[in-house]
Amino acid sequence: MKTFALMITCLFVFQIVQSQTEEEVYQAAVDSLESTFHYEYGMVNLKDGLATLQVPKGYKYLGPEESSYVLTELWGNPPSEVIGLLFPEEISPISDNFTYAVEITYSEDGYIEDGDADDLDYDDLLEEMQNDAKQSNKERKKLGYGSVELIGWASPPFYDTMNKKLHWAKELKFEGEMVNTLNYNIRILGRRGYLTLNAIGHIEVLPLFNRDREQILASVDFNDGNRYQDFDADYDDVAAYGLGGLIAGKVLAKVGFFALLLKFWKFLALGAVGLFSVFRKKLFGDKRGQN
Repeated sequence: MKTFALMITCLFVFQIVQSQTEEEVYQAAVDSLESTFHYEYGMVNLKDGLATLQVPKGYKYLGPEESSYVLTELWGNPPSEVIGLLFPEEISPISDNFTYAVEITYSEDGYIEDGDADDLDYDDLLEEMQNDAKQSNKERKKLGYGSVELIGWASPPFYDTMNKKLHWAKELKFEGEMVNTLNYNIRILGRRGYLTLNAIGHIEVLPLFNRDREQILASVDFNDGNRYQDFDADYDDVAAYGLGGLIAGKVLAKVGFFALLLKFWKFLALGAVGLFSVFRKKLFGDKRGQN
């Protein structure tokens, strides 16, 4: 995995090229780091044949190792297993015009029975989730994080019974932030678990995401043998929750709503602009301190 040696190199270059402006050096550092990423297009094999991604038109895919580097080293999230990241083609992980990224992960929690699909009351479910969020804020405060309020559905849950794809979006308000956050969730159900496509950005990007939502939904499918219809009751485990539990996050009931947001806490709390400011400080902070 890459390290921040790239940034140290950029600092060295900055000390040598005194005549360049800070903006020129910063842009050179960004371009240098961006050039190390290996984006993929077209058909991509996910997780050793588990599923296939047809990278949507206008998007690019970053593989597991480099996605882990982006999430952990650049964006400051706790380490976790990731299959990859989807970016709009004109966006990079460190671009100033960042809009959103789509993280792809897999959870092997068992076959999720969808018999409760027609019985779910999404208003009741939202109220339950909002109460969970309020309770988890106590734990967030203890750990030194600001509170998070679940404002409501940015897009209400919808379940495609034929393709076994579930999606919904939440609007979140982080303490101290002027702009609310969008968390768009897609779940693709399979034989032994589900794929997650999780889009994060400011709430203003919802129209942009909705414009491409259908092609993003259609871009990922489990391969033969791993599909929902391949479930074998004699051999496969069944998850302890249904669609309602999947939406509400009961899959992480022991740690609740806080755990669902911990992974992106720095990205969401600081926002893209804040993170890029941190990146600038890594390049210029020490130099300025000597003046």
